[in-house]
Amino acid sequence: MSKFQVGYAEVNINPPLGAGVSGYYIPRYGKGFLDDLMSEVMVFSCGGKKIALISVDVCGFAASVLKEVKKGIAEKTDIPESNIFLSATHTHTGALLVPTEAFEADEEVIRTYAEFVTNRIVDGTVMALADLKDAKMGFIVGYAPERVAYIRRYKMKDGSTFTCPPIGDPNIDHPIGELDQRVNVLRFDREGGHSIVLVNYGLHADTVNGEMFSSDWPGWMRRTVEKVLDGTKCMFYAGAQGDVGSTHVFPEGGDMNDTEISFDNEMKSPGMARFVGRALAGTVLQVYDKVEYIDVDSIDLMEKVIPIPSNMPTKEELPLAHKYKELHDAGRDDEIPFKAMQLTTVVAEALRMVRLENGPENYMLNLTALRLGDVVMLGIPGEPFTEIGVKIKETEGYRMILPCALTNGDMGYFPVQSAYDEGGYEAKTSPFKAGVAERIIEGAKELLSDIR
Repeated sequence: MSKFQVGYAEVNINPPLGAGVSGYYIPRYGKGFLDDLMSEVMVFSCGGKKIALISVDVCGFAASVLKEVKKGIAEKTDIPESNIFLSATHTHTGALLVPTEAFEADEEVIRTYAEFVTNRIVDGTVMALADLKDAKMGFIVGYAPERVAYIRRYKMKDGSTFTCPPIGDPNIDHPIGELDQRVNVLRFDREGGHSIVLVNYGLHADTVNGEMFSSDWPGWMRRTVEKVLDGTKCMFYAGAQGDVGSTHVFPEGGDMNDTEISFDNEMKSPGMARFVGRALAGTVLQVYDKVEYIDVDSIDLMEKVIPIPSNMPTKEELPLAHKYKELHDAGRDDEIPFKAMQLTTVVAEALRMVRLENGPENYMLNLTALRLGDVVMLGIPGEPFTEIGVKIKETEGYRMILPCALTNGDMGYFPVQSAYDEGGYEAKTSPFKAGVAERIIEGAKELLSDIR
């Protein structure tokens, strides 16, 4: 049997004050820190192969930054570019890595920070590689408690579809879809080193808001687990979370404790991040000691590229899209006849239309599978709906499948077919045509079969 080894390292990636805060369509600039932003790396070694598994407190990775990270790791280590599994935690209070129209004046600051983050990730990988130790792996599924996550798309009584409707709106009828409350947990015990627990759960890391840098609830979860489990490090990988948030539209009891209603109709505050992070840490602690250990005698990483038609606008849609974009760019959102999340939706939809006015007609979407014996992590380069993760988990032949959002890229939302039929923020703003979710599921199952 081949020896299975695991190395680990973490590095700080705090940006300078005043750097642009990512996550919304309005400019924000960091005024301080609620907590540190981190990059964590695990390196796996088995049978002559080495694979880097990386989690970073940013909203997402553009292709240009991903390219530089992979290039840097390959130059400084013996891990090839093809053996890198890089995921964003999707915190909405991290710093920008690429310039956007709202931050054009800050291009140099953003590019400098992106270079810093790239170098820090490479440093972390070098350190993790030097930390390789004999290890064993266990897995188990926990379940998230109530009040942590909710489907955020709703069918309204008037027949419309609304993403993040106003809290307490009497027109709300029912959520569209079902939660997947399974929390996938991997535990790596290493001889003479920290244990590492890897947590995979589908929920947006968007509970803080404001202009303070923060790792959001994933940071709270990691720190809580590490405080309770002495000698253990915790990493987070976002699951299929494209249609999942933390807002209860009909709050009751203490739901509003330490919580505010944000500009986009959601329950957000540092207190909300603390609650969600602690609650999910509780799930991890409930199951940590009961993992089932399995042999890892081989590891592999494989990619599959699938073509997806883009969601290009019609000629009739473009005049209004350009108008809304011009008003938004001029800071005149109050002249656009929508409020709160509806305003966010029409602005984002207009930006998508203008961006795709001249194509491309198709995107090449890259899926990534990382296999550790009979367990596999399936990376998707964007934000898949819950149903996509559920369907992928149904693939036979593995002890556990962990769908991982925002892995090796951030290409946008991947809504299911019904979401395009019904409308709502995600489908209106997605750069992909209807059918993308179904194609991802099909491609993922093919990839899982190939890597088996």
